[in-house]
Amino acid sequence: MGKSNRHKILVIHGPNLNMLGKREPEVYGNNTLENINNEISSKGSDLNLEVETFQSNHEGAIVEKLQNAMEKVSGLIINPAAFTHTSVAIRDAVLLLNIPIIEVHLSNIYKRESFRHKSMLSDIVTGQIAGLGVIGYILALEAISSMVKK
Repeated sequence: MGKSNRHKILVIHGPNLNMLGKREPEVYGNNTLENINNEISSKGSDLNLEVETFQSNHEGAIVEKLQNAMEKVSGLIINPAAFTHTSVAIRDAVLLLNIPIIEVHLSNIYKRESFRHKSMLSDIVTGQIAGLGVIGYILALEAISSMVKK
């Protein structure tokens, strides 16, 4: 876990989440990704966790980030966004990690178009939080904190 005695948690945001605040505010709200990352980092500090956030619109970049996280992080929070429903590559990379993993979605993917109802990760992650907006990330961080500190 590096030089720090704090557990490191990786938070991955998938494609188009960099457009939060501009993209479909009726679905995703007005919060920007920067604001969300600030809230996550602040909560991480409160929980004595080292939090790294990462966003990419590129599937391969997310796969490489997951591969590089092996044996370096204690927990993962991932919002694969559109890749939730399509990416076997991200699923395979997540399978490399033997740590608590929580899948987060800002919107309730089960109240949206039917193609969004299937998650390529739901059967391999520790848990899933959908439809609670930014609070979902905070709850995921609290849950992972509890899991890694046991």
